[in-house]
Amino acid sequence: MVILRTFLALLAGFLTMAVLVGAVTALLARFAPAWIGNEGNPRPAYVAVNLSYSFLAAVAGGYVTAIMPSANPLILVLALAIVVLVLAALSALQSRGKQPVWYQLTLVAITPLGVMAGGILRMKVLGIL
Repeated sequence: MVILRTFLALLAGFLTMAVLVGAVTALLARFAPAWIGNEGNPRPAYVAVNLSYSFLAAVAGGYVTAIMPSANPLILVLALAIVVLVLAALSALQSRGKQPVWYQLTLVAITPLGVMAGGILRMKVLGIL
């Protein structure tokens, strides 16, 4: 039962992140495609907004993961941060040459930090930290 709860907590946190990023990206692509710029050369304002909403989605994912009942929510949040780090690094490798390197590295760095921030925020709300 503990393994199932752990899996569900990680899945809920990851899906929270994916749905939020996907929804905002789709809305921007639908309603402001010219503002985004092209794939290889995104506009600076879009880059800032993308980094911001990616970080906030990661915070939400970490928060949701820490909501799930567990003996130690920090371990679950850390596991999600590691998963997100690995996936972001793989995405950066796959996007090599299509987007600026500094942008990809920033995404790789801020998403696990956001997950940790969200988990820590939830634990502070609970009075654990």
